[in-house]
Amino acid sequence: MLELRIPQMTCSHCVKAVTEAVKTADPAARVQVDLATHQVKVDTVAPREAVVARLADAGYAPA
Repeated sequence: MLELRIPQMTCSHCVKAVTEAVKTADPAARVQVDLATHQVKVDTVAPREAVVARLADAGYAPA
């Protein structure tokens, strides 16, 4: 389980974009988002580096 903080996430559109970015690294990933705290939990088999890279490519680099 990866736990990431994504300060750029501010709305439901951001949540969707973050979820889609994670799923490009692992289509079977389970993504839980807490928009109020900017926290994302990802249950995935993909390496952390791959998930972080996809998020950065989408403009949502974890802090």
